[in-house]
Amino acid sequence: MSLPSEMKMIGFKKSLPIIATDSLIEVIAPLPTIGDSEILVKITASSINPADAKVRTRSAKDKALEQLRVVGFDAVGEVVGCGRDVIGFDLGDRVYYAGDITHQGANAEYQTVDYRIAAHAPASLSDESAAVMPLATLTAWEALFDRLRIRPEEKKTLLVIGGAGGVGSIAIQLAKQLTNLTVIATASRPETTQWVIDMGADYVADHYRLVESVREHDIQYVDYIFNLADTKGHWDSMVELIAPQGMISSIVEFDGGIDLSALQGKSAGFIWEFMFTRSLFKTEDIQKQHEILFQAANLMDSGRLKSTLTTTLEGFNINTLKEAHRLIETGKTIGKIAIKY
Repeated sequence: MSLPSEMKMIGFKKSLPIIATDSLIEVIAPLPTIGDSEILVKITASSINPADAKVRTRSAKDKALEQLRVVGFDAVGEVVGCGRDVIGFDLGDRVYYAGDITHQGANAEYQTVDYRIAAHAPASLSDESAAVMPLATLTAWEALFDRLRIRPEEKKTLLVIGGAGGVGSIAIQLAKQLTNLTVIATASRPETTQWVIDMGADYVADHYRLVESVREHDIQYVDYIFNLADTKGHWDSMVELIAPQGMISSIVEFDGGIDLSALQGKSAGFIWEFMFTRSLFKTEDIQKQHEILFQAANLMDSGRLKSTLTTTLEGFNINTLKEAHRLIETGKTIGKIAIKY
């Protein structure tokens, strides 16, 4: 297969409001060098995540970066190169993955990725429908089964705070498809309420009157909480609602402190979920992300796990990516946004 020597990349050097002219810039760069454990992917679709906007707005506040920073933490594409240690992938394979924060992201025509955190894309989904799934699926799966350590046979309760977003939508589906949990999901608008019901939630709680609305369903305490929206702001409510010996997991960082000792009386626990931990530290179980994506693809192809795609933006260009960032920064998106290259 003949490959070009250069590619287009879109990124930033300075943290600017997305409406600023140079909030995103385009450059032509050499194709990345393929590492021994990496595949080179020609990208056909990606998606936008809150992590993309966070990196863009926080990485270069005080000083411009010397090199362009490219984000994009979800992608689908074709394998066009393989390192010598790669197993299980061939040229021409269609793959999907969430990437690695130590690498340049998917807002480029080509990208390298460790084969151990990629998998064959679900055959039943379009590129854009598959592209919105990896990061959210990995995050939700790791939180439920690796962090909270939920056992499928348990007949307990799970509260998902922020149920209508990308991760929440997958967490609800996984919990209903793979466990015996009763799922309560939060929402605050009619459209988000309907969305979490469509994802499979058994009950819906009001995002802004959390304790009262959960207990209106005759649920005094919940065994597990997965928080996807404002850890500090929801802390007191989570402390009140968590069951004795329950567990809370969150993906949302915060400034200042929380009263962790408030969980002591209940012998309850708190644990972080960060989807990039395995790739960042090259953990011994880094291959687990490949396995999760493989299993998730089978669930999608069997119709048990639905894509959370709600919006598709056409074309790999600055205007399209700016619109994607603008939408994700509103905090009002339902499901996920894809960019079709």
